[in-house]
Amino acid sequence: MSQAPSQPRVLVVDDEAELRGLVMGFLQGNGLAASGVRDGVEMLAALAREAFDLVVLDLMLPGEDGLSLLRRLRAHSALPVILLTAKGEETDRIVGLELGADDYLAKPFNPRELLARIRAVLRRGAAMESTPHEAQGFAFAGWRLDPLRRELFSPEGVLVDLSAGEYDLLLALLEAPNRILTREQLLDAARGREAAPFDRAIDVQMSRLRRKIEPGENAPEMVKTVRGAGYMFLPKVTRA
Repeated sequence: MSQAPSQPRVLVVDDEAELRGLVMGFLQGNGLAASGVRDGVEMLAALAREAFDLVVLDLMLPGEDGLSLLRRLRAHSALPVILLTAKGEETDRIVGLELGADDYLAKPFNPRELLARIRAVLRRGAAMESTPHEAQGFAFAGWRLDPLRRELFSPEGVLVDLSAGEYDLLLALLEAPNRILTREQLLDAARGREAAPFDRAIDVQMSRLRRKIEPGENAPEMVKTVRGAGYMFLPKVTRA
């Protein structure tokens, strides 16, 4: 039976055939058009052949691993990616976020939680598409953010690539300049879910964002860390 055009398309990349099948069946039963592949070769072929809205990518794959595939994907695409990691492998999760993953889930996991994460990431894209064409952008310290196109331009007019999480984090900061935002508030904005205890993801995302808007040692500080409280965006923000 053909899938409805409106169904979001999800590519599940996992070499465990049973798990891959279970995940695909669950997603298909909940309104998503899910396809599955077993390794990086099949993943790259599928992405070249079809348009997907999101990739669920296992890190432990035969041949080229998930982190290498994510790095390769981020070199030319902002396609949302949710990583599947081994339980307790915090280093892999942090590296994945640094490379531009939008979220992660540790195995074993509840398929309902994966579905919730997928929907949260897809909602961010849908919100962008529904933004009115007359929506204003943001200007700060010579930089400009276009919410309609989800594009950030440097003072020199150079387009700066942002992952979905980095964009949502920056947007949250721009909407509340000179106000302290807690990690929980920023996590909710950047990843669409409540923060887990001791979740370091927001610090990783913030570090990545800072490297992009505060390039070099002589760059002015944009984001201030407020110890024990959260983060504050320092520049004056105007709508433009």
